[in-house]
Amino acid sequence: MTSPQTNADIDAPRLNRRQAAKVRTRGKVLEAARTLFAERGYDAATIRDIAKGAGMSTGAVFANFQDKSELFEAVLAENLEGTLEAFQTAAKEDGRASDRLTAALSVGYHRGLEHLPLVQAIFARAWFQPEDANERQRAMARPFVEAVAGILQAGIREGELRQDIDVTLMTRMIWEIYMSNYRHAAYDGWSMEELTPHVRKQMDLILSGQLTRQ
Repeated sequence: MTSPQTNADIDAPRLNRRQAAKVRTRGKVLEAARTLFAERGYDAATIRDIAKGAGMSTGAVFANFQDKSELFEAVLAENLEGTLEAFQTAAKEDGRASDRLTAALSVGYHRGLEHLPLVQAIFARAWFQPEDANERQRAMARPFVEAVAGILQAGIREGELRQDIDVTLMTRMIWEIYMSNYRHAAYDGWSMEELTPHVRKQMDLILSGQLTRQ
């Protein structure tokens, strides 16, 4: 007896063998690239070595990605996609703005620490990438930044934060703090046990002058 079809089954496009093979090939290339970018950094990870790690030819890599830069951005996008939903969910939780910021940023750190060598490669690449690549990377980060801004705006609406707070400036400061804390993980060996209380103190301090009731 067969199980009934759901709407998702009906709506989901069916891949033919060629399309399915292309999806598998792309997945293998991304996994090999992720490993090598984490191990060697952007510059030292060659397309030839990525292809070898994926068990295929360089032609198969170029059939899926225009160049190494596009491949690197695909790895970054896939990595961020796995974090964004949890980040946004934490940002929407009830509580003080400081608590919600701490929760959201901690979710980001938790995911980042699982792939810390890759995060380091992303940071290193960011200093030298072309302007158009930098703009695309900023676009990937935008939903995270908007989630931070949303917490501040909710704090204003709920009367916790002052009405005259500069949300744009405050959001930028919080995001820069979040990014800079990865140095502690990379160079000081900090785990979540150190990062979470540290970022909580930072958020308490940065919002202390913006509360409506001191």
